[in-house]
Amino acid sequence: MDTPSPADVSGPPRIAGPGEGIGADELALAARNHGMPLEALRYEVTPPGLHYVLVHYDIPAADAGAWRLTVDGLVRTPLRLDMAELRALPSVTRRVTMECAGNGRARLEPRPVSQPWLVEAVGTADWTGVPLRTVLDAAGVRPGAVEAVFTGADHGIERGVEQDYQRSLPLGAAAGDDPGVLLAYAMNGGPLPPQHGHPLRLVVPGWYGMAHVKWLRAVTLVARPFTGFQQAVAYRYRRTPDEPGEPVTRIAPRALLVPPGFPDFMSRTRLVRPGPVHLEGRAWSGFGPVTRVEVTTDGGLTWADADLAAPGGERFAWQGWHSEWEAAPGRYVLAARAADAAGHVQPLEQPWNRGGFGNNLVQYVPVLCA
Repeated sequence: MDTPSPADVSGPPRIAGPGEGIGADELALAARNHGMPLEALRYEVTPPGLHYVLVHYDIPAADAGAWRLTVDGLVRTPLRLDMAELRALPSVTRRVTMECAGNGRARLEPRPVSQPWLVEAVGTADWTGVPLRTVLDAAGVRPGAVEAVFTGADHGIERGVEQDYQRSLPLGAAAGDDPGVLLAYAMNGGPLPPQHGHPLRLVVPGWYGMAHVKWLRAVTLVARPFTGFQQAVAYRYRRTPDEPGEPVTRIAPRALLVPPGFPDFMSRTRLVRPGPVHLEGRAWSGFGPVTRVEVTTDGGLTWADADLAAPGGERFAWQGWHSEWEAAPGRYVLAARAADAAGHVQPLEQPWNRGGFGNNLVQYVPVLCA
């Protein structure tokens, strides 16, 4: 296969042609990245090795002993902090559900050509670190600053643009208490694994994963909105190539079902025995707590409320839900859908966009009872 030149890849994301299957380039991405096995929804906190992973470029060879975080731009006192200095600052631990913005992309028609996620690009972890606000207060934000730009150590080419991975947040979101942005150096009580940003990463509760910059090496305060590739080009809701689109930000509500019974190896169709079947899963939203989860066992013809766990102490961590089903012999399609406190409801039909972002169409699980 020929390597594409920058001229071949510098345009908008490619859309798969009619009947076009997953290509070798998408398979290569799928092999590098991985989703969370859905049976791991049983864990309140996802073990690091089961948490979803998306790495845009290469995992940097990061030496924690030599790592430095610079804080510069529109600050009164530029900082250059090593990991020991960061760890000496007051720390907090936040339980946060993180989801890739492209979760569900492979289910769209026509399919945007990129990392081919189904519904497994999610995980929940306990992240420990220093509130970003603490570091910005120490640096002193100067008047005129409107955004904080975050630079990771991962470097590569995307659609012809050579770049460090960079994202920004409005200053109010970066320095405020909601959602409480974190400079994280630990995951589930242990050091960050290399694939999760060792030795330092950003955690932005309630926002899709593109905002959680890994291998964080710089925070720069700027006087005008950041227009880097990942901000102004990549993560936008667009239906046509030439529209500016709306930015991808907070996570849309989603409920996922732990597939019941046991699977057929290839089709993943689930097999259950007749009688009582316990259905369970998780639900979350970046707009606040989930207030309702409904379940169907007939492919969406009828829906019934599930029992939903009350929100815990962490606003942006998933909630458990469960329901009981009396299964009789036959074939079924199970699904669950969520609604949040802000009035957003998980859709039964998914609006399409060129990047395949924010696709929170309900998950359908085929089940054979025999």
